[in-house]
Amino acid sequence: MKKAKWDLITVVGPTASGKTELAVAIADHIGSELISADSRQVYRRMDIGTGKDLSAYQINDRQVSYHLIDICEPGEKYNVFEYQQDFFHVYEKLRTEGKIPVLCGGTGMYVEAVLRGYQLWEVPKNPELRRSLEGKSLTELSYLLSKYKNLHNTTDVDTARRAIRAIEIEEYYHRATPARRNYTAPRSLVLGLHVEREARRQAISRRLHSRLNEGMLAEVRRLLDEGLSANALIYYGLEYKYLTLHLIGMVSYDTMVQQLEIAIHQFAKRQMTWFRGMERRGIPIRWIDASLPLPEKLSIALNEAGR
Repeated sequence: MKKAKWDLITVVGPTASGKTELAVAIADHIGSELISADSRQVYRRMDIGTGKDLSAYQINDRQVSYHLIDICEPGEKYNVFEYQQDFFHVYEKLRTEGKIPVLCGGTGMYVEAVLRGYQLWEVPKNPELRRSLEGKSLTELSYLLSKYKNLHNTTDVDTARRAIRAIEIEEYYHRATPARRNYTAPRSLVLGLHVEREARRQAISRRLHSRLNEGMLAEVRRLLDEGLSANALIYYGLEYKYLTLHLIGMVSYDTMVQQLEIAIHQFAKRQMTWFRGMERRGIPIRWIDASLPLPEKLSIALNEAGR
C-alpha cells in the first residue's frame, strides 16, 4: 500500500475566515477527526465569545469528532506547554487508528509549536521581572515583547497582564536556551484561508453583531455570576475583556461595541502577520481564497492532500 504523503492536515486563517467549516468538511470527507488549535476554546462555558459554533461539526446526519475544546474551567491559565502535550496525546492516538487528523485554529503559536516540534518547558513565575514591568502600558509592553524572537504568540496579547506573562515566557526561554525539538514534527499539509482586507472587516463586523444578538453579553454575565473575577475574564482578552468592562460599568454599551470591533480587526491582522511569519520560518502554506464556495475550497484542499 502506498504510504500517505501527510501525517496531518492543518487549516489556518484569521478570525471569521471560515476555517472551521473547511476543516470539518475535510475531516468528514477523509473519515477523520478535528483537533482545535484555539487558545480560548479550551474553556468550558466560554462558547459564544470564543466562536466555538459546535453545530458546525455536524454535517447532515454525521458528527465530526473534535478534540481540545471544553477541556478547562474558566479562570485556569492554559498555555502552549500544556497544549503541545495535549495535542500529541490526541494526535498519536488518531494516527494509531490509521486516521490523518485535521488541525484547525487561529492561535499561531499553538500551531507552530506542533508543526515545528518545539521543546517547551513549563515556565514558572518571575516575581522580580513582574515587579519591574508593573505600571507599563500595553504599548510599552508590546514593544518589549517584540524584541524577543517570537516564540510567544503576540496575536493573543491585548491586555497588560497577558503581555507581562508573554515577556516572562520569552525571558525564561531566552535564558534557558532549551533545545528546539522534543516531539517529532508531523509531516503536515498546511492550508491557509486568505480573505481580502475589506471582506475580512465586513465578516468580522457581521459576526460580532450576530454574537451579541445570540447572547454573548449574557454569557459573560453568567461567568461573573459564577464567581469568576472581572480581572480573570479581562485576562482572556477581546470579547471577554470588553464585555466585562461594560458589565462592571467602565464603558458604555456603544463604546464597548466600537472598541471591541476595532480590537478584533487588529487581532485578525496580527494573526495574518503570524502566519506570514510561519512561512518565512520555513512552513509552506497553500493559500486558498476564502470567498470561494465551500465545495470548491474542499476540492482544492483534497487535491493538495492527494485525496
